[in-house]
Amino acid sequence: MSRPIVLVPADLKLIDGYPFHAAGDKYLTALVDVAQVQPLVLPAFGDRYEPAELIALCSGILLTGSISNVEPSRYGGSGLDCPPYDPARDDTTLPLITAALDAGLPLLAICRGYQELNVALGGTLTERIHDLPGRLDHRAPKEGDVDVLYGPAHEVRLTPGGVFEKLAGGASTLAVNSLHWQGIDVKAPRLVAEAVAPDGTIEAVRVADAPGFALGVQWHPEFRAAENPFSIALFGAFGDAARSWGD
Repeated sequence: MSRPIVLVPADLKLIDGYPFHAAGDKYLTALVDVAQVQPLVLPAFGDRYEPAELIALCSGILLTGSISNVEPSRYGGSGLDCPPYDPARDDTTLPLITAALDAGLPLLAICRGYQELNVALGGTLTERIHDLPGRLDHRAPKEGDVDVLYGPAHEVRLTPGGVFEKLAGGASTLAVNSLHWQGIDVKAPRLVAEAVAPDGTIEAVRVADAPGFALGVQWHPEFRAAENPFSIALFGAFGDAARSWGD
């Protein structure tokens, strides 16, 4: 049986002054090894696409994390300048998200992708969580190897009876890594909180009216996903949804 195709929208990056469309290896590895699907990296060509044509090509969409931030103009931000930005990715993902949800296509959104999901559905972002009184510093450590950068940083409280609690085997909390400095400010009306950090930051959501799999996480479950029980459950459920798409 052939593996279902999952689209992975790319970042547009400058490398030695030349533009490249790129997606992180750890996301693609989690899709191949854990979700058991076939990733297809989608260049960030924005409105040169027709979203319905892209949806017809695939059985799911994974929105990755990135160094770049969603442009504040997309959600009426506070005016803080928080580069780097990637307008080509914004132009690609924001209309694709709404089209995918309207079609009932399985969708998993991670980090920047999680923030894109909130913005696409009418929510807003906090540009600098660490500058707000009483909030944790959710940014990655300034020093250390990859295991330190992506190591557990804090716990999140899972919503009782929610999808994430079920994926976590009934656990009420989950230790997660934390490498972001932006996050949900006003949650989009269609989103339901599934996990909350100790400082009140919403760290996971589901799309309330989605007919199938439509989840987002602020942390990075893709990092060494095959070694983490929750990541195995999350990517496994996403893969199952992609395999069932169209049945």
